[in-house]
Amino acid sequence: MTAETVLYIVIAGVSSMALALFMYGYRSKYPSSLAWTFGVLRFLTLFALFLLLINPSFKNTELRLEKPKLPVLLDNSSSVAYLENDSLVETLVQDLQRNEALNDRFEVVYYRFGNTLEPLDSLSFSEENTQITKALESLQETFRNQTAPTILLSDGNQTLGSDYEFISVRENQPVYPLILGDSLQSADLRIERLNSNRYAFLKNDFPVEAIITYNGEGQTTNSFTVSQGNAVVFQRSIAFSETENTATLTFTLPATRVGIQAYTAQIAPLPNEQNTVNNQKQFAVEVIDQATNILVVHTLVHPDLGALRKAIASNEQRSVTFASPSEALATLGEYQLVILYQPNRRFQEVYEALESSKQNTWTLTGAETDWNFLNRTQTQFQKETTYQDETVSGSFNPNYGTFTVEDLGFSDFPPLQTTFGELSVTIPHEVLLQQQVSGFDTGSAMLSTWDDNGRRGALWDGEGFWRWRAQSYLNSDSFQPFDTFMGQMIQYLASNNRRSRLEVSHESFYYSNQRIQLTAQYFDNTYQFDGQASLQISVTHEATNRVTTFPMLLTNNYYVVDLNSLAPGTYDYTVQVQGENIARSGRFTIIDFQVEQQFGNANVTKLQRLATHTGGVSFYASEYNRLIDNLLADKRYRTIQKSIEKTVPLIDWYYLLLIIALTLSAEWFIRKYNGLT
Repeated sequence: MTAETVLYIVIAGVSSMALALFMYGYRSKYPSSLAWTFGVLRFLTLFALFLLLINPSFKNTELRLEKPKLPVLLDNSSSVAYLENDSLVETLVQDLQRNEALNDRFEVVYYRFGNTLEPLDSLSFSEENTQITKALESLQETFRNQTAPTILLSDGNQTLGSDYEFISVRENQPVYPLILGDSLQSADLRIERLNSNRYAFLKNDFPVEAIITYNGEGQTTNSFTVSQGNAVVFQRSIAFSETENTATLTFTLPATRVGIQAYTAQIAPLPNEQNTVNNQKQFAVEVIDQATNILVVHTLVHPDLGALRKAIASNEQRSVTFASPSEALATLGEYQLVILYQPNRRFQEVYEALESSKQNTWTLTGAETDWNFLNRTQTQFQKETTYQDETVSGSFNPNYGTFTVEDLGFSDFPPLQTTFGELSVTIPHEVLLQQQVSGFDTGSAMLSTWDDNGRRGALWDGEGFWRWRAQSYLNSDSFQPFDTFMGQMIQYLASNNRRSRLEVSHESFYYSNQRIQLTAQYFDNTYQFDGQASLQISVTHEATNRVTTFPMLLTNNYYVVDLNSLAPGTYDYTVQVQGENIARSGRFTIIDFQVEQQFGNANVTKLQRLATHTGGVSFYASEYNRLIDNLLADKRYRTIQKSIEKTVPLIDWYYLLLIIALTLSAEWFIRKYNGLT
């Protein structure tokens, strides 16, 4: 409380006393005893009211005991059940929950994980993937700046994410793995990894890489084969020993037919090998007869061009060529899409050729663009420029309906560079990204698309989108979201197919351990997105003719259905709009791949290294009691007494209001009792 506040309180006290004396002491008409009583009550009332007006603050210190947190991470992946440890996990959880000493010492919280980390409500051991690193990192953020040793119940077999062995953890958050398995390693021969392109071109050979590992004693020679149906298309014998226990095969296969070509790679099992599931893997390649050729015309050297190359080449169906305006003139007709990066006067002949051929274009502009040239050369868009640069952000338009696109969090991406001025697109178009400055819309489009009498085009006004690709990686640990966004733009602009009122997007084939999702967009008669329609998809299994129907749910500006419940196989589908004679059909294939069944043993070594690296200790499940004793004996994990000092304003003290009510009520009661007004 400051000296100024104390002075105000003294003045309030003196003023309250003076007013009470004036009212009941100066020429009072009441008897002496009543005058004193009324004076004291009125003083208390006035003083309390003045205190509320001054509202002084007081410091209040609270003492609180805080137990250390003990998060328990439970592996909910199917590999736990495959290794027959599911009942053991459930028993261990029950023992942890009943352990009084542990619960008195720690605040125990339970989580399960597979693909993601979730609070524990039940265990199904059905997760198709395991991400131990992501689970541990999520816990670190949850218990930031807290003492929180972690118990990890897992077999240590991870299928996604970075290596958890080298995860960086805080000093007060060591990991104690409780290993679901033992140190005995059974003899095992497995296909560790199988790499192939997703697409191949007709009459070309495509590469395949297979990595095979051997875990056992002595020497063995086994046959590795790749078959398509009943035909063997590749075969080789491989010798293994205790020291030469890894083999890497690189070979090519011919692409002889258009469409999805499924293959099975297999290594002959060892005698009495327990886990033979990991001896074979299926993979598929979609054979196409030609690629989408894209030409990027530029005169500048800029990081955006590298981001373009990476994003376009991330899909093997597309090829990209970079050329100067003079080099591009001779080959313009060979490309389905021409990207014009920051055009200037050197692009004059290119624009004339494009206008003659009516090819699709995507114009990328920025701070180095010659807008006087652009405004004079074409009529699709105009910009009144002042030759001053400005930084702008992009805001996603959720009503964009030309094709399915997802908001990547564009408004949070780094700003782009452009020239200051009002941009206007002079032909019918749709805005995908709206230009913003300091969070306010400028009225200009950043990214817009159009279809002008069958000729498709787009304009992206802003350079520096290479930072967006980098930011996408920081947000999701992958370049894929940004590359997919660019791929959707390329797919739309490189095609001249007539727009349909019902558009369906999907992959030609999926692996059973990945997300299997189809999306659709439905437009009304004016080609505006219709979010009120009812869509359903009927899926027919080719081998059994079994038909399954799913509703498609509206998400943002597209309809989506999750088909992960389908068994592996080839499916024909039909998407139907209820109440309309509109439908789209197609086909996709689900390739069987049970990644969680590829492991024959717990990964004891990695879990032990994780414990050592983080300052914890690893134990086998049979050593459960030793783990509890270690945690209880560790002096790092003690209950801490914390003092919390709070500044509390007097107006929050409701007792003062009660005093005012009581003094006023007492004065009124005494007056009435004595027959006074």
